[in-house]
Amino acid sequence: MKRVAIPVTNNMLSEFFGTCSHYEIFEIEKKVLNRYPLLIPNGIEIVDLPAWLERMGITDVISFKVNPKIMKLFASKKVNLFVGIPFNSPEAIIDDYLKGRLESNEKIIAEITAGEK
Repeated sequence: MKRVAIPVTNNMLSEFFGTCSHYEIFEIEKKVLNRYPLLIPNGIEIVDLPAWLERMGITDVISFKVNPKIMKLFASKKVNLFVGIPFNSPEAIIDDYLKGRLESNEKIIAEITAGEK
């Protein structure tokens, strides 16, 4: 089973991965089986979010922008990260995910990682 997390603010994909009101979690096995909000615990640092999401059983994270350090942390985990996804509702985004139409935006990734070595 897949567990997909989408950072949400005002019922839309949040601009930044770590500055959202909550994550919408979708549990998927061929189709969405369950959906629920997941609040970020008080006091958790942004660099701790990848490990926390991994402990919560998240397999995929869909985001617009992510700090380059966070991208590296996700790369070290067994969590797939989609970056540069256009702003939309969680429902529309998960529909694209289920239909195999969700792809990271290389231009956004290049913008985020510019200057990183």
